[in-house]
Amino acid sequence: MTAYFIGIDGGGTSCRAALADGNGTILGRGKSGASNILTDPDTALKHIAEASRLAFAEAGLEPDLSATSAVLGLAGNNVGDAVSYVQARLPFKQSDIVSDGVIALQGAIGDEDGAIGIVGTGTVYIARHQGRLHSVAGWGFQVSDLGSGARLGQLALQESLLAYDNIHPMTGLSKAILAEFDGNPEKVVDFARLAKPGDFGRHTPKVFEFARQGDEAAIRILRAGASGIDEALDAVNGITKGKGRLCLLGGLAPLYPEYLAERHRARLSEPLADALTGAVALAVKTYGARAEFRA
Repeated sequence: MTAYFIGIDGGGTSCRAALADGNGTILGRGKSGASNILTDPDTALKHIAEASRLAFAEAGLEPDLSATSAVLGLAGNNVGDAVSYVQARLPFKQSDIVSDGVIALQGAIGDEDGAIGIVGTGTVYIARHQGRLHSVAGWGFQVSDLGSGARLGQLALQESLLAYDNIHPMTGLSKAILAEFDGNPEKVVDFARLAKPGDFGRHTPKVFEFARQGDEAAIRILRAGASGIDEALDAVNGITKGKGRLCLLGGLAPLYPEYLAERHRARLSEPLADALTGAVALAVKTYGARAEFRA
């Protein structure tokens, strides 16, 4: 009987699955809806199974999840109750739930030592040194995530109020932010009081847009964000001894390098593959014969 392996990349908006054989060759892919195991574990389970069946279908195979081994990269994997609930109800023969960062690391650097920085709405850094995994930062918006999209957006709102009060010069960025709130600082405060990280992050594109135009406030914000990323990458380099591949991933990854310190910018390289590819590779590596992975 042919052994099949599933890799899952599950997030708050979608669930992606890839099916591979024992050699690690991807045979089919599938995609379904949200798979957040913290907010809605039952829906997550439904979409995990659906995406997996779609991967079988694309491969032209009859779905048999009960005979398939899987590695699932899911946000919220560090919350024990949620993981236990989902793990007990997964349809696979055997499976392992890991963080979405772990599958991203595997996809980006393969089996070698190295590190990634995931820079999007939040930030987290994961390093592998001598085969051991290390996580840096990623403690959430309230106390961490320096340089993240959420933080940059929050700083943009802060700058708009500083400009309104004539503490900082009024720039194009601050004018644009204030205009979104009808020039009323109280509306900025009301928004910020209830805003979630993604709400702040929606203002981040303006920061990069105005920075490209030479806007003083936007450049100041990005330098502050880059400083936070530089410090985290210094900590990562302390773990890896500056060796191995270093990749930036996430929505802000293509935008940040020009603002980073040269010591990091010079080391950055393109990821080998994506997180879904990493999940499949881990599934084969964990449950199958060791083989060279071919995406």
